[in-house]
Amino acid sequence: MKKCLLVLLQITLLFGCKNATENKKKDPISSKTEIAIEQPKEESKNGGLFLPDDFSAIVVVDSIGPSRHIAVNDNGDIYVKLREPKGTMGNMALRDTTGDGKADIIQKFGDYPNDGTFATEMRIHNGYLYFSSEQVIYRQKLTPNKLIPESKTEVILTDYFPKRWHNAKSLAFDKKGNMYVTFSAPTNACEDPNSKGQIKGMMPCPGLEVLGSIWKFDENKPGQSQQDGELFATGIRSVVAFSWNDEKNSLYGVQHGRDYLHNHAPQFYSKWQQAVLPAEEFMKIEKDDDFGWPYSYYDHFQNKKLLAPEYGGDGKIEAKEFKKPIMGLPAHWAPNDLLFYKGNQFPSRYRKGAFIAFHGSTNRTPYSQAGYIVAFIPFENGNPVGEWEVFADGFTGTDTIVNMQDAQYRPMGLSEGADGSLYISESTQGKIWRIYFKGDKENFGIEQLKTMVKRKSMPYLKTPDKVKDLLITGN
Repeated sequence: MKKCLLVLLQITLLFGCKNATENKKKDPISSKTEIAIEQPKEESKNGGLFLPDDFSAIVVVDSIGPSRHIAVNDNGDIYVKLREPKGTMGNMALRDTTGDGKADIIQKFGDYPNDGTFATEMRIHNGYLYFSSEQVIYRQKLTPNKLIPESKTEVILTDYFPKRWHNAKSLAFDKKGNMYVTFSAPTNACEDPNSKGQIKGMMPCPGLEVLGSIWKFDENKPGQSQQDGELFATGIRSVVAFSWNDEKNSLYGVQHGRDYLHNHAPQFYSKWQQAVLPAEEFMKIEKDDDFGWPYSYYDHFQNKKLLAPEYGGDGKIEAKEFKKPIMGLPAHWAPNDLLFYKGNQFPSRYRKGAFIAFHGSTNRTPYSQAGYIVAFIPFENGNPVGEWEVFADGFTGTDTIVNMQDAQYRPMGLSEGADGSLYISESTQGKIWRIYFKGDKENFGIEQLKTMVKRKSMPYLKTPDKVKDLLITGN
């Protein structure tokens, strides 16, 4: 393991990683700040969102600044992980004291040093508030009836590798005191920097079991590093959407698929194929699984694991030795949160199903960027049934997204309230919606979903036509 860690350190430095913040050497600064309340602006119905019939939405807060994941406490208090690269107070706490569904107390807090914009996680588990910067996982014991936790912040895990691409630390907890952490890979396809001509991948990919993997730790043990954990699964490029499924008592995640099939192997892949491949993989992750990154990818049109072009693939050669996902989802949509619905407020078809926040693509040129929705996938017995559905749309503010910056909002975080409401955060301005159901649950069905089915024809949701949907000619 020590040799592997040394090799990986060299690789991360080779790919331009920044120096990590040595959090333990900094004196924590304990503080909290109440900020000016940004009341939701008057908007169209449902805070601008399109939802299935009989669902409604209210804007909890309009703009608290770029945000990542959120957690909702049983009393309705909301905790948000902010994208704060420097300073302290990287968390936000919100409370509604008037009962109108809108936050009227908004406070920043945090006594730890921020270390980058990929600070991601915010979870409530067993009375603790867990949150992650890029390099460190922290927790605080929640104080009954207090919005801001009054307990000392504990350092549970520190990542001592230099900061890197795909550095988000997402968390999941089982029922036995274990915490699962994502350690995503810092490269696209483990490219060999000495490649001449066609891009080649390093074989074997160094440090794959350290980065490009899921690790298991003791959720109650402070001061851990990666070496204190247990390798759980590997061959996973990058996972931010990550959750434990209580029904199946198993771990699930949705992977960000690799990029640049055409750029790396234009003789085998067109620019259209680069835009629509490979799948974002919805995975049931079990002990000792190997999902095949960087040696393979999943083609959801062929329903096959295929050998990556950097390792001799041509878009046809299968890689059967690696585990397949339970479902392939559209390419480059950037799945950034996963929630299995447990409540009873929504109609029964949603119970135990999966909500996925798709942050939206950045690299589907010369076609429209895509995603930027919250999708729903019905589940039975721990497996998806049917296709993905559009659950919440309207975040983009435009029909055609040439560049990611064209999107008004980018869905990021999901959390379920004690009453079964679904909360959605977005990363651009820090807007938060609460979605609730007030219709007839017993008679909710296909008829109420028709308008959302039609939304699949939007330019940012449909599979583009190879010619008609080109945004840039001559490609």
